[in-house]
Amino acid sequence: MKKANLLFIFGTRPEAIKLAPLIIEFKARPEFNTLVCVTGQHREMLDQVLSFFEITPDFDLDIMMRDQTLFDVTSNALKKLEPVFMSAKPDCVFVQGDTTTAFVGALAAYYKKVQVAHIEAGLRSHNKYSPFPEEMNRTLAGNLADFHFTPTEQAGNNLMNENIRSNIFNVGNTVIDALFLGLIQAKKRKPNIDFSFLRNDKKMILITGHRRESFGNPFEDICSAIATLADKYVDVDFLYPVHLNPNVREPVNRLLTGKKNVHLIEPLEYPEFITMIERSYIVLTDSGGLQEEAPSLGKPVLVMREVTERIEGVEAGTAKLVGTDKNLIVSEISNLLDNKKAYEEMAQAVNPYGDGTSCKKIADIISQLYIK
Repeated sequence: MKKANLLFIFGTRPEAIKLAPLIIEFKARPEFNTLVCVTGQHREMLDQVLSFFEITPDFDLDIMMRDQTLFDVTSNALKKLEPVFMSAKPDCVFVQGDTTTAFVGALAAYYKKVQVAHIEAGLRSHNKYSPFPEEMNRTLAGNLADFHFTPTEQAGNNLMNENIRSNIFNVGNTVIDALFLGLIQAKKRKPNIDFSFLRNDKKMILITGHRRESFGNPFEDICSAIATLADKYVDVDFLYPVHLNPNVREPVNRLLTGKKNVHLIEPLEYPEFITMIERSYIVLTDSGGLQEEAPSLGKPVLVMREVTERIEGVEAGTAKLVGTDKNLIVSEISNLLDNKKAYEEMAQAVNPYGDGTSCKKIADIISQLYIK
């Protein structure tokens, strides 16, 4: 039996998290030759995830450079992928989600006339500048892909509305597989961080924020809202792993440093981060993946964006859009802290993003397509 050559291309921490359990699934199947190429669009945070899941790349393009622009990422990754394709000779390329690496990986495969499997396909905000550049990255990757593995039925409908009508498979989101696998692994190891500064008998709100469209005044409003909440709820801890981007760090450090119950820390490695999701009471975020992960652990999610491509969570009641409006953030967090019924309605809502079996479903489908 001839093995099928699979090439996974990714470059950021979120991609690595969502592809790790799928790579592990394929590597356990002898009918596939599974190769991994990382672009290094992110570096340190990517390497942490690879180490945690014990994945060693076969190709590392190492494109990250100081103050890199989208032009740098796109052109450098595309150029360096050409020799990878010549060496790997893939039958199918896997890309994930909405990063620039995902778009470039799909484009490179198209140039080489290699089939593309798009994981987490079909997400749309229908606003090409929000999130930027992710909305167009995933739209372009979707138009280049041959197989579309969608996390929800709505994502599949989005593709059909764009006249993409074949090879759409609703399999749930691999981030749930990664979460469950990651929590098992995390409990086996000693944490890299001492979280004793968090009060064991107090509620904790986990905060993340990094969206480009929020830089400037919107981030000022977010920080102002957190400061107001910290003063109002002195018995609640606010844990904020602060993104490395200076456009995030400057307002966060200026407006929140010195608040006794606001803990500004460095970005967490994946195992510590998911442990903190599990420990949290509420999640306040503009992240995409967290909108899927937190509900799996019964945590209400307030989304600091004006629109979300993960509308299923909002419709299911696991997430709520609050934008970057200070008053709305304060009122919605206050409601969840003060109103037990409102909290339980969100915490107990059914997560629409899957049950942790997405990777097996994807591998079974690919096996049917490629293994004769």
